[in-house]
Amino acid sequence: MFSLIRACHPGPTAVVTATGCALAAGVGRGAGGTLLVGAAVLSGQLSIGWSNDWIDRVRDRAIGRADKPLSRGSVAPRAVAVAAFAALALCVPLSLASGILAGPVHLAAVACGWFYNLRLKASAASPLPFAVAFGLLPAFVTLGLPGRPWPAWWALLAGALLGMGAHFANVLPDLPDDLALGVRGLPQRLGPTGARLGAAVLLVAASVVIALAPAERGGPITVVGLGAVALVLAGGLLVARRSVRRAAFAVTVAIAVIDVTMFVAQGGRLV
Repeated sequence: MFSLIRACHPGPTAVVTATGCALAAGVGRGAGGTLLVGAAVLSGQLSIGWSNDWIDRVRDRAIGRADKPLSRGSVAPRAVAVAAFAALALCVPLSLASGILAGPVHLAAVACGWFYNLRLKASAASPLPFAVAFGLLPAFVTLGLPGRPWPAWWALLAGALLGMGAHFANVLPDLPDDLALGVRGLPQRLGPTGARLGAAVLLVAASVVIALAPAERGGPITVVGLGAVALVLAGGLLVARRSVRRAAFAVTVAIAVIDVTMFVAQGGRLV
């Protein structure tokens, strides 16, 4: 059971689910609506995570990925495939429970994740499904409100930037293995330096949009957030003298956490 959980990419799954719940609570979806959002996002992320490991199982075995349960043989491929499709099937009614517009929007976001796993992971368009899927997350949340309002433009843009930044950051630790196996998404094509720079630029751009684009600024939270981003970047430059690769990954993760925190803090301004 533990190996099956490991195969779902539990870290990203938990972060995206928690972000969806926090945004839902922030816009006023109430306890029931927030639970529905959380259940839908969780099932969708589980399906994407499990399908990713199942689809990549041959490549992961080829390089001996010790962190992948399917590569180690600690869980059967059939079990992971069944779990992925079961989670996807469950995601459909859970998404539609938020409404006739919100449901299809979330299912489109989940479809982007599957399309990335199946086709776009090794193409120059690899950031595109992340941009669309993360950009649609605030829309899924707000379209479940009475009147079905779309979120503000800045929320869609910030979500897209966060999604692409997360893609670049997620690739950084595995970039050498990806290149060895011929996986050439956009970050891999840009190379280690280009991938690190791309992650930083995208996440910093998301910081600026979240902090400054809303008509009513977030006040002290966004000021502190931007200050924290600046400090993290400065610290990363100092640490990079010793280990560029570790510093870049730590910086991108830290900025992503700050961005998500600011995004959630702006929840009441999404509509």
